[in-house]
Amino acid sequence: MVKKYEFLLLLLLVFIFISSCKKDEPQISCEGTMFGIPVANTGLDESFCTPSCICKNFDSRTFSTTEIDALKSWQLNAPLPELTTNPYDVPAPESEPMVCAIMIENLAAKIYSLGSYPDEATAEAAGAIVTHHDGCGLCSTLPDFAVYAEDRDVGAAVRQCGLSTIGQPFENLVACIEAIGFTTPCAQIWAYNTMNTRQNCFLECITNTSYHNSDGTLSDCLQCDEDISGPVFKAVAGRTRRNTGLASSICRFCEEVKPVEHNYPF
Repeated sequence: MVKKYEFLLLLLLVFIFISSCKKDEPQISCEGTMFGIPVANTGLDESFCTPSCICKNFDSRTFSTTEIDALKSWQLNAPLPELTTNPYDVPAPESEPMVCAIMIENLAAKIYSLGSYPDEATAEAAGAIVTHHDGCGLCSTLPDFAVYAEDRDVGAAVRQCGLSTIGQPFENLVACIEAIGFTTPCAQIWAYNTMNTRQNCFLECITNTSYHNSDGTLSDCLQCDEDISGPVFKAVAGRTRRNTGLASSICRFCEEVKPVEHNYPF
């Protein structure tokens, strides 16, 4: 009996030792590391910005053409409502920490629904697949995700729509953005965002083509868009590239990035 207690005591001491060693392991800091896929206009290179956040043990997933096409073919069980008023006419609504997840309704027919959950664990316990952090919005659909996943510099195409439709009816701007591949409601919030930025950040953006300053901070144009248009866009669109865990041509500090696995049934 004594030997049995001695053996149990030894196991307890070993467990305590291992646990204390784990606590003493140095944690990799996210400070200064950036997440993205640089292009010519990014203003940073791969030595500064990569599609990985080692501090979060996360790599941005890449998708094949077959997977992109499959994402575009999924149908939401009920269409999202279109925007009938300018959301920038009122302050951005308050939001609580949530995740947006898809629930497969009919796998064979590729029908799914969207729902907001308090956290990842709750969504997964319900059998849902997290598609981005924050609550669901007008850009939370899988076809809209496919646009982000297919073109990591899709903001450039949206900005070109903004420039090419100056002086034209708002509907032309929406149609241009919709032609990129976005669903109509998502194209509408992008259009309102573009119009708001065009009205309030024109001087900062007219001659500024770089996305970043040399220290990794956003250019004056993108910072103006972030401050002036960002809060409403995030609240209404739901999905952004950083809360979806997708590396894009706009590099983000790893502290801002929300990892998402995107394990959809392609």
